[in-house]
Amino acid sequence: MTPLHLQQALSGLIGEARLVISELPGCDLKLWLIDAENMDRAFSPDETRRILDEPPYWSFCWASGLAMARYLAVHPEWVRDKRVLDFGAGSGIAGIAAARAGAREVVACDLDPLALDACRANAALNGVTLGYSEDFFAEADRFDLILVADVLYDRANLPLLDAFLGRGRQALVADSRVRDFSHPLYRQLGVLDALTLPDLAEPHEFRRVSLYHASREPL
Repeated sequence: MTPLHLQQALSGLIGEARLVISELPGCDLKLWLIDAENMDRAFSPDETRRILDEPPYWSFCWASGLAMARYLAVHPEWVRDKRVLDFGAGSGIAGIAAARAGAREVVACDLDPLALDACRANAALNGVTLGYSEDFFAEADRFDLILVADVLYDRANLPLLDAFLGRGRQALVADSRVRDFSHPLYRQLGVLDALTLPDLAEPHEFRRVSLYHASREPL
């Protein structure tokens, strides 16, 4: 059954938009996402204004989140038996992937209550249990790993790279936006190909997702 609260919120922004269960390519997860047909048309001026004021980013699976989910499926040792926090969770894709890969505990953290509702709906859809938090800085320093997918699109968030290691022993970051990424504590693990769903026809450069890792302790 479509999550009514989320559907109502989406309809308030884009009148004809619908949430549909979408299978994710390259992994065995699925999410409630905005239907692709509604992204392939011209938006009215009012719709455009509403979308810009309150972007329903929780109704998309962004490329970095998909890349993170695929990576954890292949490398479950990153999260197995660990306490994990998914920062800026959005749809919850990274946290759900961590739970499916055997994490002991996963907390989805997002400032937007609608995003947390989306995480709840998507966790139920995938048969996993998550915890939820609206305030990263209220969390105790108790996590083994902080997952960060598609957060650095706003360069104002770059200082958070230090903050992540204040709540977790390690951080794993997926990003396709920052081309001059440079931080003394983070090293690049590799580059993965992914795309945003529904497909926004983003430039090829935004479909190349870099993974970075940092640890505050010697490995």
